[in-house]
Amino acid sequence: MRNWPGDWIIPDWPAPEHVRACVTTRAGGESPAPFDAFNLGDHVGDDAAAVMANRSRLQAALGCQPAWLSQVHSTVTVKAAPDQCPSADASWTDAPGIACTVLTADCLPVLFCNLDGSRVAAAHAGWRGLANGMLESTVVALQTPGEHLLAWLGPAIGPHAFEVGPEVREAFVAQHPQAVGAFQPSRNSGRHLADLYQLARIRLAACGVTAVYGGGFCAFTDPRFYSYRRAARTGRFASLIWIEG
Repeated sequence: MRNWPGDWIIPDWPAPEHVRACVTTRAGGESPAPFDAFNLGDHVGDDAAAVMANRSRLQAALGCQPAWLSQVHSTVTVKAAPDQCPSADASWTDAPGIACTVLTADCLPVLFCNLDGSRVAAAHAGWRGLANGMLESTVVALQTPGEHLLAWLGPAIGPHAFEVGPEVREAFVAQHPQAVGAFQPSRNSGRHLADLYQLARIRLAACGVTAVYGGGFCAFTDPRFYSYRRAARTGRFASLIWIEG
C-alpha cells in the first residue's frame, strides 16, 4: 500500500492483485475555497496552479500516470493516453502504469477489469450517459465477454438525494421495464428519486456483467466528496484504475 491519504477510497472487490484502484477525496491539496482542497478538475474555475499541484501530488502518490479526459456526457470510450486529453467519458488500457481516470461530483464513476487483470477501464456516467449507453460502450471497448468482467460502482449522488423529472424515469423504463423499481415518488408532485446504482446494475446485467461491487455512497450527503447539487461551484474528485507494472 502506498502512502495515500487515509480517507481515499480503496475498492473492496476481488480484482487481481496487480490491478490497483482508488477514489480521491477533498482532503489535502492546495485549492482555495470553495474548491478546498484536493480539487482535480481543471474546468471548474479553480486556480490553475493549484489544480496542477494537486494533479502532480496525485501522480506521485499513485506511482503511475493518470490519463485525463475532457468529459462531455457522451458515450465515447477511448484508449487511455496520458499525453492527450480527448473528448470522451470513458477510457480503457492494457498497458501497465497508465491510470484510467474519470472526474465526478454526483455522477457515477464505474471501474472495470477483466478476470485476469489484463484490461481495465473507467467510465463517467451521469443519468444521460447512463441512459444513452455509456457503460455498454465501455464493455464493448474492453472486447471481453460480460461474464469475464468485474465492475465497481464508485461514489455518486445517492437514491435519497437524486430528484429527477418524469423524462428521466421514462428514458430508462422505455429501455428496461425493470428500471421502474429504481424510481420512487419524491415529495414534489410528478418527480421521482432515482437510484443510479440500481440503474447501473440493470444495464450492466443486460451486458452480461453480473459481478458488480461497490455502491452505497452518497456524494451529496458525504462531505468527503464534491457534489454539484450541494454546491454548483465546486471541485471534482477522481476515480482511477490501473495495472501495476
